[in-house]
Amino acid sequence: MNDNSQSLGAVRRMTAVLDVIAFACMILTGIALVVVTVIFGWLVFGRYVLNATPTWVEQVALLLVMTIAFLGAAVGVHAHTHLSVSVFRNALPTRVRTCFVVVTDVLMAGFGAMMLWYGARLTIFKWGSLIPLIQVPEGLRSLPLTIGGGLILLFSIGHLVRLFSGNDARKDSIE
Repeated sequence: MNDNSQSLGAVRRMTAVLDVIAFACMILTGIALVVVTVIFGWLVFGRYVLNATPTWVEQVALLLVMTIAFLGAAVGVHAHTHLSVSVFRNALPTRVRTCFVVVTDVLMAGFGAMMLWYGARLTIFKWGSLIPLIQVPEGLRSLPLTIGGGLILLFSIGHLVRLFSGNDARKDSIE
C-alpha cells in the first residue's frame, strides 16, 4: 500500500468514528427531548390535576436542555448545519473561499477548546455542591458545556484534516 491510500484509509476511519460519535449524540439529545416532554407533562398533570407541583421537574429539565443544546450544537458543527452565512463566501473564487473555510474551522476549533477548558474548570469547581431538589452535583449543569466544547473541537479538527487531505465533502467548502 502506498502512503496516499494509507492516509485516505485513515481519514475514512476518522470520519467513520466521528460519524458514530455524532450519531450517539443525536440519539442522546433525542432521548433527552422525549424525557423533557414527558416530565413537563407530569409537571402539568401534577399541578392541575393532583394539585401538587413536582418541584424537581424544572431542575431536571434544565440539565436536559443543556444537554440538548450543547450536544446538538456539536452535531451541527459535525454535520455542517450550524448557523453560518455562506452567501459571501460562495461568491468568492475557490482559493479565497478555501482560506475562509480554514479560518472558520480554526475559529470553531478555538471556540470549542475554550468551551472545553472553561467548562471543565467550572464543572470541577461546582462538583462539590449539590443542586437543590434533586441532590446531584452542581457540576452536572456545566458538564454538557464541557463535553459539547470538546466535541466541537474534535469535529472542527476533523473538518480541517479532511480539508487538508483533499477529502472535504462539504457542499459550500471547496469545489
